[in-house]
Amino acid sequence: MGDGPHAAIVDSYAGIDIRQRAHESRVQGPFDLDRYLYDSLRPGRVYSIGEMIDHDPVARADRNRRMAQLGIGDERVVRIAGGERYSAWLLMARARECSAADSALLSSLAPYVAIAVENLVAMDRDRLSARINAMGLERTGKGWMLIDAEARVVSADPALSHFWQKHCGAALRPGERVLGLDLTAERKLAAAAAEMVQDRTLPARPVLLRGDPHVEALLMPAEHGEALAGPALMALCTLPRPHSEHSAERLAEVFNLPRREAEVAMALADGHSIAEAAGRMGLTLETTRNYSKRLYAKLGVRGQAELVKLVYESSAVMG
Repeated sequence: MGDGPHAAIVDSYAGIDIRQRAHESRVQGPFDLDRYLYDSLRPGRVYSIGEMIDHDPVARADRNRRMAQLGIGDERVVRIAGGERYSAWLLMARARECSAADSALLSSLAPYVAIAVENLVAMDRDRLSARINAMGLERTGKGWMLIDAEARVVSADPALSHFWQKHCGAALRPGERVLGLDLTAERKLAAAAAEMVQDRTLPARPVLLRGDPHVEALLMPAEHGEALAGPALMALCTLPRPHSEHSAERLAEVFNLPRREAEVAMALADGHSIAEAAGRMGLTLETTRNYSKRLYAKLGVRGQAELVKLVYESSAVMG
């Protein structure tokens, strides 16, 4: 994956695992040439290894000796290029001399290997993107589930599933309705799901799922619905939770604040009054009031409302 010597290389074998044999024999394996030699191959054309090192008789003799120790008499290689995303090489090694049929076989296999590698790279990128998206949603206190036209669960992300099981006393099981709702919320969710599946041009709609803990859902049509068994909606849910123990530390670092001032800022952002913040932090009312005045001056805000806005737009509130 990627260009240059830093790129990760993955070996796969059919037949004898030459890499393992090389490791056991303490001999360099078939791919132990300078990377640029492989990168310089024209994609789709079958090469003999000799063509790559004919200009260097010493290197050729050394490679022939090493390959003989591994039981290899001849090799053919074809490069499969994926632009800047990846390069792949399909190499055939034989105990005897390779024939024209061997080269033809590699040439025929290359397009199919290219499709397989392309799909593998795409799936790896999709999995990475999905993991990053899930982590980002969880860090910002969000989770999602897919529901069908009858408000039955199609799928749910792990963060929301864990939260629902822990705080709502029910599991989000595919094929079942969302458990743990009161009758009013259940009816609203079912009505919204039925209406929005029928008319996918409707704007996103909020639904209060629970009052305690407070969980809201923003309903919207699921994109790429063709990959699902039927039309579905995505419910993007809020996941109420306390701030991280590192929240004040992050706020202090970003805005160059003393730690105690940052702790006061987090307390005020949580909706506490100055008196409540003082009591929570074990400070006098006068000290806390002085901290808040310094905060407003340093951060350029004109009161608690603007302070709350600034804090909630910062990384301090991320999990």
